[in-house]
Amino acid sequence: MKIGIVCYPSQGGSGVVATELGHALANRGHEIHFITYDKPFRLKMDNENIYFHKVNIASYDLLKYPDYGLNLAVKMIEIATKFDLDIIHVHYAIPHATSAYLAKQILNHDKPKIITTLHGTDITLVGKDPSYFPIVKYSIEKSCGITAVSQSLKEQTQKYFSISNPIKVIHNFFAADKQLRKVKPLRDMFVKGEEKIILHSSNFRAIKRPLDVLEIFLKINKQIPSKLVLLGRGPELKSLEAKVDQLNIQNEVYFVGESIYVDPYVASADLFLLPSEQESFGLSALEAMAYGVPVIATNVGGIPEVVHNRNTGYLSNVGDISKMAEDSIRLLKDDKLYSKISECAQEIAEKNFSLNKILNQYENFYQNILEKK
Repeated sequence: MKIGIVCYPSQGGSGVVATELGHALANRGHEIHFITYDKPFRLKMDNENIYFHKVNIASYDLLKYPDYGLNLAVKMIEIATKFDLDIIHVHYAIPHATSAYLAKQILNHDKPKIITTLHGTDITLVGKDPSYFPIVKYSIEKSCGITAVSQSLKEQTQKYFSISNPIKVIHNFFAADKQLRKVKPLRDMFVKGEEKIILHSSNFRAIKRPLDVLEIFLKINKQIPSKLVLLGRGPELKSLEAKVDQLNIQNEVYFVGESIYVDPYVASADLFLLPSEQESFGLSALEAMAYGVPVIATNVGGIPEVVHNRNTGYLSNVGDISKMAEDSIRLLKDDKLYSKISECAQEIAEKNFSLNKILNQYENFYQNILEKK
């Protein structure tokens, strides 16, 4: 198949999943065309089946703000025509689904089929903004096929938008580097002896509640020698850095920044914190589980579909810092309990969210959509 993939190129979960999906599809022989305004964060141009097409954002004196949606539609039309695409798979509804629908109408052909994957905040936050509601609803309904990354997100979409179209749940996936599982390659960079590495990885938006991460760590650190490693960048990072300076704990907290290859950091961790206010899936939690790292997270959105309470980690209510810290401390103090949960986390990640399993689901979905008239 010839597949166009449209995504945001940043570090957020939707862009990461779209990029890794493209890599995997290319490895199976499909021709993959990434269409976006910048090279995706994790995109590797190491396969002859992978192409990248940059969307040039034109600016005109008459227009106060450049219109990415229209420029994206123009590029979709160009690439679909030039390469005879079978499918355009857009990740994140706004504005990608709208641009894809416009391109499809202008092309006025059976192909490419438009598939929209809903990832989360495109529905739960942006989509509920009254000003976006009608165009998001219309664009989703006009897609040839719709997927959601969790059952929770599917139900939210159906509830908020009253969408009657079938929505296929296809979870995110993650393939761990098996050579890293027992090595913990970066431990010496952050800790000494029996100290523990507490990890948080995100885009550091307010919805991730990064200050909760710090508060949980401070409680853990009072009882267990440990360091906090923060992976990623985002709007809340400066306030977090200021808090660390205010508390004079610069030697206890490491700000790593963005990394294309997060696996060595995740594989080296002892515990992963995800106290988010909302998560439609929780890809970073899955990454941790795949390396046998127990997850302390909130009981929201799609997280319970990934993190099984008391089996692969512990779930708490949003903002319950004390309980999350208590669960962390109990887990880190009990070697037998830790080993049990670590093994279960890795087992669930491999069983439910393997690359091959999810990739087969996408390929079957593509084929079903192509066969529809």
